[in-house]
Amino acid sequence: MKALILAAGLGERMRPLTNTTPKPLLKVGGKPLIVWHLEKLAAIGVRDVVINTSWLAEQFPEMLGDGTQFGLRIAYSYEGVTPLETGGGMLHALSLLDRRGSDEAFIAVNGDIWTDYDFSRLPREPAGLAHVVAIALPAFRQPGAFEQALATLLSSDDNRLQTLAGVGVYRPTLFAGLTPGRFSVVPLLTQAIVDRQLTAEAFSGSWWDVGTPERLAQLDKALRDPAWHVADAETQDGDREHPADFK
Repeated sequence: MKALILAAGLGERMRPLTNTTPKPLLKVGGKPLIVWHLEKLAAIGVRDVVINTSWLAEQFPEMLGDGTQFGLRIAYSYEGVTPLETGGGMLHALSLLDRRGSDEAFIAVNGDIWTDYDFSRLPREPAGLAHVVAIALPAFRQPGAFEQALATLLSSDDNRLQTLAGVGVYRPTLFAGLTPGRFSVVPLLTQAIVDRQLTAEAFSGSWWDVGTPERLAQLDKALRDPAWHVADAETQDGDREHPADFK
């Protein structure tokens, strides 16, 4: 099974740190955010990983190389100076993920999140076009069409809607017939729910959208201090930023 790490964002909320370093390469707990994902993917038997890039793209191969140090084979999908968003980025990377045209499912992970979600729980073959991991929708944000549709698949103990966590499994046919360009994957997933082609699971463990320098510092402290559990250091839902488009 192959995997795609979405790492092409501009990291505008993280400036000035991202003026010189792409957000997924910023370090927490002594290693870059993206390395946490690479190690977890390798641990569940993934061997081929594609990383999509745009901002400061040259730094990814400089730091990560061809993946040998992680027991992986890494390929890079450069999107140009303007990132293609989630859907466009996935479509652009398909030539590296689905070389035989077999519609083999691949894991997709947002490169700027940190989570203790166990990747081995992901299905190797989703029942439909995709399977996504969901987290509770932040209380301050109004739900959109996707969140409303997702409520038909999931129930929550606190009756709150769920939204994308930035971890999932996708089939290339989700993007069949689409024109290359810049677009979000969220409308595709919304339609997949309508068509009964999407499955989902709710996750209530530790999850961070590392969207600001303050959040990065807080997570770094949590990961370095064994006495301060990561879950205890998480910000409250009211402060958590929305992850729905794998920014």
